[in-house]
Amino acid sequence: MPHVEFHNIVKRFGRVTVLEDLNLRVEDGEFLVLLGPSGCGKTTLLNMLAGLQEVTEGSIVIGGRDVTDLDPKDRGLAMVFQSYALYPTKTVRGNLKFGLSAQKLDRSEIERRVQWAAKLLQIDRLLDRKPAQLSGGQRQRVAIGRALVKNVDVFLFDEPLSNLDAKLRTEMRLEIKRLHQELAKTIVFVTHDQVEAMTMATRIAVMDAGVIQQIATPDEIYERPANLFVARFIGSPAMNTLKTTAVRKNGCIGAVHAPTGVHMDLSAYPFLAQPRDGDPLVIGLRPEHFTIGCDARGDVGARFSLPVRYTEKNGSDVTAFVDSADGELIAVRFDHKHHHVPKTGDVVEIHFPKDRFDVFDAVSEKRI
Repeated sequence: MPHVEFHNIVKRFGRVTVLEDLNLRVEDGEFLVLLGPSGCGKTTLLNMLAGLQEVTEGSIVIGGRDVTDLDPKDRGLAMVFQSYALYPTKTVRGNLKFGLSAQKLDRSEIERRVQWAAKLLQIDRLLDRKPAQLSGGQRQRVAIGRALVKNVDVFLFDEPLSNLDAKLRTEMRLEIKRLHQELAKTIVFVTHDQVEAMTMATRIAVMDAGVIQQIATPDEIYERPANLFVARFIGSPAMNTLKTTAVRKNGCIGAVHAPTGVHMDLSAYPFLAQPRDGDPLVIGLRPEHFTIGCDARGDVGARFSLPVRYTEKNGSDVTAFVDSADGELIAVRFDHKHHHVPKTGDVVEIHFPKDRFDVFDAVSEKRI
């Protein structure tokens, strides 16, 4: 199976630069997700890979072959679009067969591929129906099947689940993940949904403003975000970030949050670069790492006593948003079966373990 490479990619629309000097390699058989907010350039990058948009500067290589100037049909790719792009007058069978007509295949081979894809996607009983007679999930399966029958090694997905309801999105995530495991094909998948990225990808490229902020496995991106953008973008609720000042005393490093006066013990943090006394730092605290009241486990790195602004209950989880005294709210997630749910105005004592901090330079916003 071929790998995919982007070399020094630049994309401009008139005077607007959308992508600037982007480099990326997608390994053979990898499920790479391009993740980022709307307008970050992820779909533009996918469209250039597909040959649907021209590259301003740079080159795209698939399996060692430069495809930068090749037509889409000559790149050995198959693409699944957000809008399904099914032909309404054709049956499911007709939609699956349509992309094969230009390949001059035998009828028996075309039928074999159609039956194989239909069975794999569990739409073999729907072959004689038209798109208007299908549910959203069934239409998406047909769109995926139309790509599968082309028998290529690289598949492109452009936000294919965004038009589905929550239940169908979960089902289709599992379907696409299963297909990747069974077929072992290279997949490049575009989404703005972090849940899709975290549950399906073997690696994630987080993008913002046309720049790749971090490329890593889902676990690494969650546990060790490279900068504040990634830290705040990944996680639900998002990571809490507090502006602090570095304090060095007796050889130990800490940080002070001025609005609350809370001291944070950073002695267990694996610094990439040691801050100086007085340096501005941003401390990251995941909501699920807090403990409440007397439930503190291990070495406590910070203790807060703060009033609750409001709470959100979601099944067994409760997220309490407490006032950090500087206009910002700190999200604290816990299991309501083991804790009393605080009311608005209640003052709660929360603890944060010393080995769970994320520390960023306040100026560069990079992890240190």
